[in-house]
Amino acid sequence: MAESVRELRLVVTAPDYEEAVAFYRDVLGLHEREAYETEGGRVTILDAGRATLEIADPNQAAFIDRVEVGSRVAGKYRVAFEVDDSAATTARLAAAGATVIAEPTVTPWNSLNARLEAPAGLQLTLFTELGE
Repeated sequence: MAESVRELRLVVTAPDYEEAVAFYRDVLGLHEREAYETEGGRVTILDAGRATLEIADPNQAAFIDRVEVGSRVAGKYRVAFEVDDSAATTARLAAAGATVIAEPTVTPWNSLNARLEAPAGLQLTLFTELGE
C-alpha cells in the first residue's frame, strides 16, 4: 500500500519576514497554526484551508495569464487562493501594499479572478467561484 500525502505545505523564504507574516496572516486572513523561533530564525505556519497542487503545461499557463492579465506574466510558480469576494480581497490586499497586476475579471471557467504581486515575491491569483 502506498503512503498517503496528508498535507501540501508551500514554504516561502521571505527577506522581510514580519511584513510577509503580517500581510498573509493579518490582511489576507490566513490563520496562524504554529510559530517557532530557533537560533535567530523564525517560521510561522499559516493555515490556508484545503490545498491542491495544480500542474499546467506551458501552453495552459500562458492561456491562464492571457485570461487573467492579458499577457504572460507569471513565473514558474503562482499561488492561488479561493476567497469569498475576490474584488473586495483584491482591494484590501492592494491597500496593504500588494501590487495589482490585473483587476478581477470573469474567466471562461466562470470564476472572478484577480492577479497581484505580494510580499515575499509571490504572484497571487485570487479567485471566487461564480457558480452555474
